[in-house]
Amino acid sequence: MSYSVKPKYPWWPYQPLVAREARLGEIAEARGGWRLVLYEFVRFGIKQAWACLFGGLMLALLIGTFLWYPKDAALSRYDFLVIASLAIQALLLILRMETLEEAKIILLYHLTGTVMEVFKTHVGSWQYPEAGFLKIFGVPLFTGFMYSCIGSYIARAWRLFDFSFTNHPPLWLATLLSIAIYINFFTHHYIYDFRWLILFALLLAFGKTWIHFRIRRHHRRMPLVIGFLLVSLFIWLAENIGTATNVWIYPSQQKEWVMVPFGKLIAWYLLMNISYLLVAFVNKPQDYRQ
Repeated sequence: MSYSVKPKYPWWPYQPLVAREARLGEIAEARGGWRLVLYEFVRFGIKQAWACLFGGLMLALLIGTFLWYPKDAALSRYDFLVIASLAIQALLLILRMETLEEAKIILLYHLTGTVMEVFKTHVGSWQYPEAGFLKIFGVPLFTGFMYSCIGSYIARAWRLFDFSFTNHPPLWLATLLSIAIYINFFTHHYIYDFRWLILFALLLAFGKTWIHFRIRRHHRRMPLVIGFLLVSLFIWLAENIGTATNVWIYPSQQKEWVMVPFGKLIAWYLLMNISYLLVAFVNKPQDYRQ
């Protein structure tokens, strides 16, 4: 029995690569053993990298402009990042590397992220030290794209790995948790911080949920709360890169760069639920069927 994967939006440059990869997969499955394990490991990594395309390009922009962008350029670094982010978004759609559904999620997450950025900079949680024209209330417009990277990754991974679930909580419950998380990001500056209580509720709601993902033919599975943790860890690492490139800085980094506190991982873990919910409303979590 042969097996091949057809892209949702086929485009001629992809077709030879897809055909070659399908033949390689058939050989690995026929021989089995360590060859199949190695093949699935490599294929998993390539799929993950492809899902991270938008985020990877954004990180490349942050690093590249930090190292080589002229400090005396007529166009500020922040404004260049806004234009470059829009260009990348348009290019991904034109080349069919991103679907319209994924672009809608990115836009929605861009808006929610920008609102949070405006508030957080106003209360002094972090700041953007460089000048720029394309700002809203002191927040560069490209910052929403950095939040969008999370939504883009989840949406692309959902499609690439053919996600399905067992014991998934109802979306109304995930919605209530997301609302509580989003509100707490604002209100904890003025009243009690409920993040640990919300985290406990989140773990309780998703504690029995398993995510099933297809690397090629067969589905593998893992607890969804572990998946949230792994993605949050990579976001925390990306945040360290962002602050090291001086795109934004925390108060503790004004004199010299220091690593972002590991405790921020909890904030990103909670934020993951909001990102996940936005994608889940579009894709509608499906029950796993063997």
